[in-house]
Amino acid sequence: MTEPLYDEDPEPSERFPAGLLYVPFRPGPSGRTTLRLFRTPLGRRTAVGFTSRRRLVTTLGAEQAWLRLAAPALRALTAPLGVTTLTVDPQFTAPAATPERATPAAQDRAASAAPASASALRVG
Repeated sequence: MTEPLYDEDPEPSERFPAGLLYVPFRPGPSGRTTLRLFRTPLGRRTAVGFTSRRRLVTTLGAEQAWLRLAAPALRALTAPLGVTTLTVDPQFTAPAATPERATPAAQDRAASAAPASASALRVG
């Protein structure tokens, strides 16, 4: 079976769009940069790239630093770290989990969430 050819895609076998990606990074020690790696919903580490600056800002915020890299270069940088997945234009993010303070209300919720013994199960 032959793969379809697209005018904007010079390498039809590529699994992601051709061209440069906007890749998030964070400043590292001594002025060096460190690529930001993320996790998939199943917990695997992944490199992330965006096809436009607008998409990066919408997902990660205007303060997020970025650089432009081609997808093969991004894969080459992350491969030695064992990261083999590249996610292009992720749409959903969740804020980092923060520990809940031990307030009386939190203690009451924890107590009410404790499992209770039951003599029978009912299927509704």
